[in-house]
Amino acid sequence: MFKKFLKIILLCSFAFSVWGYFSYDAAINEPLDARGENKAFVVDKGQSFKKVSAHLKEAGFIRSEYSFRIYANLSGLDKKLQAGAYELSPAMTAKEILARLSSGQVIDEEREVTVIEGWTRRDLAKKVEEWGLGTEGDLYFLAGEPLKECQKSSPELKDYASRFDFLADKPECRGLEGYLFPDTYRLYKNASAGDLVLKMLDNFDRKLTPELRESIKAQGKTIYQILTMASIIEKEVRTEKDMKIVAGIFWDRIKNGQGLESCASLAYILGVNKPIYSLEDTQIDSPYNTYKYKGLPPGPISSPGLQAIRATIDPTYTDYNFFLSRPDTGETVFSRTYEEHLANKRKYLK
Repeated sequence: MFKKFLKIILLCSFAFSVWGYFSYDAAINEPLDARGENKAFVVDKGQSFKKVSAHLKEAGFIRSEYSFRIYANLSGLDKKLQAGAYELSPAMTAKEILARLSSGQVIDEEREVTVIEGWTRRDLAKKVEEWGLGTEGDLYFLAGEPLKECQKSSPELKDYASRFDFLADKPECRGLEGYLFPDTYRLYKNASAGDLVLKMLDNFDRKLTPELRESIKAQGKTIYQILTMASIIEKEVRTEKDMKIVAGIFWDRIKNGQGLESCASLAYILGVNKPIYSLEDTQIDSPYNTYKYKGLPPGPISSPGLQAIRATIDPTYTDYNFFLSRPDTGETVFSRTYEEHLANKRKYLK
């Protein structure tokens, strides 16, 4: 009985070994898709081989991440990957792909694009098309459309939410307004809108330090609330000192049950900046209208920079209650009473 059982075990082990060998052989020597098209694949500087393997599998270039890593380790090529953008295809075998990634035969040089503080998704979408990274629709598919109260999440939005923990308190049906961190980015020539969005989210993850996150948590606020307020402040004033004072004014207004009455919210709704907004503008029925509805709007209205985010987290509380920006100099003029504020409006906003 024991011999029979042992024989079965040996036969199963042999069969499993044979299956494993052929599976490994297929994963290494057979292409995933013989009709697959060429696509760009980027290996970032300092990226681990494990992460590169995972990205190859996610992007549909290889059959098995595990087999790919075994072959790379046995061949010693896992330590010879070179950063850069490569042209790969599912029609290539895993061996060919690994040889390409360790060859250093990159397809294009990098270029720089600059995303400005205070840009909205509308602004970025236009630039994405101008930079040749895709269409405006591509950016909206990845980051959501402006002003939509709730929209069905794309697979990409859901993937971002699973990869970045700072998106945990973002309402699921909201887009990425506010999270697309403004900065200068280096992209390969054949990069896509998705490549840019991912770099922006990675950058945001680094810039929002553990200390800043802990401070937000200690205040009983969420990252989403901070970004929403910071996105307004970014559009309202220029210097960090003024941003901190305006943050104090706005947080006080919320605390006291007042409306924020931010012209920046009207600009977001209308899609145009005006020196002065009309009474009719302030009555627009939109949840983003901070003249009509109290508290924070449903979400961010722009991409705030780091100084606006810091100012929002660490505001300066004063006895000022009102402010305006001079159209001629951009200087912020503060006032304590509504009468002072009206006088300043007559003086500077003619």
